[in-house]
Amino acid sequence: MTPTLRRRIGFEIELMAPRGRSRRSLAYDLAGRHGGRIRPIWHQDSEPSLVPGLGRFLHLTQGFAVTRADGSPMCTLVDDITLRDGLEPRTAPPPGWYRILSDDQRLLSLLAARCDPGAPLSAVLDPVAALWGTETEQVADVLRLDDPTGSTIALAAPHGAERERPCEIVTPPLESDHHAALEELLEPARDLGFTVPNEAAVHLHLDGAPFHDPRALANVVRLFAHWREPLRELLQTNPACRRLAPLPDQLVAAAEDPTFEGLRKAADAGELTKYFDVNLTQLFKDKPLRDTLEIRILPGAITADEIVNRAALVELLLDRCLDPEPFPAAPAGGVSGLMEIAAESLAQR
Repeated sequence: MTPTLRRRIGFEIELMAPRGRSRRSLAYDLAGRHGGRIRPIWHQDSEPSLVPGLGRFLHLTQGFAVTRADGSPMCTLVDDITLRDGLEPRTAPPPGWYRILSDDQRLLSLLAARCDPGAPLSAVLDPVAALWGTETEQVADVLRLDDPTGSTIALAAPHGAERERPCEIVTPPLESDHHAALEELLEPARDLGFTVPNEAAVHLHLDGAPFHDPRALANVVRLFAHWREPLRELLQTNPACRRLAPLPDQLVAAAEDPTFEGLRKAADAGELTKYFDVNLTQLFKDKPLRDTLEIRILPGAITADEIVNRAALVELLLDRCLDPEPFPAAPAGGVSGLMEIAAESLAQR
């Protein structure tokens, strides 16, 4: 019997479309099944740069928002640059697939606000070119936009290497009937031939409000630091998953005598980012983009059963984190110790 989830949770599920299909294919299928609509959107991300002296490129890639017949959000479907295995690097993109690149986050935000993700490549930068009073320049298959001094603002280029195939399903926060809502998205994906990529993960975004209490936050740190290997074994974390790391030592030390400000300073000292086993960054922001605790170590999956079963274990362990008593530091019993803690939480519900 599949457990019932109790928390408000948003899910991110990484999949791969078969050759000849794309995340647009799934968007049209979902909209068609539910009498809904699709809308092109931009997805912001970054990747290492091959240009000397430039650490990373920021980019906008094409995604799709799917709404139901009544206009309510169903999901968004976006690229995920960590999904690479099995993609053919020399494959030219199908018509209409491109990306926009910049090296400044403020410029990228301006581009996202002004450029139409549904526009053709030849015209996509025109609204921003008009702001500077310049015109784009075609260089081979790349469209370049410079300011009046000749400094490059952005590049728009075809997005090859089968980058239309990676598909991260991002749900809105689900309040109830999580299993049904997930299967509503995943059954069509299976029907279209989507699969779980080699590097895939499932991420859970849970309401961050209860974890602003320093004792609860410290317990989350203690759970993911002291029980890291048993936790990854219990949840079957994908060893090929990219962008995972143990929490910084400074933050783990601060969890022994926690205050919120002490934890915040330790997070800064440890250079905490979202790319750890658990993403705590939004909890420390004065104006969070979304006030959530993100669990990043669930493996890839394409059935609601797999996702909900593991999410239910996470819920029970987080229930224990809300207890003001410190989370046990010694991982006695490994996985069996975690299961005992989860069983105790379940008995107290």
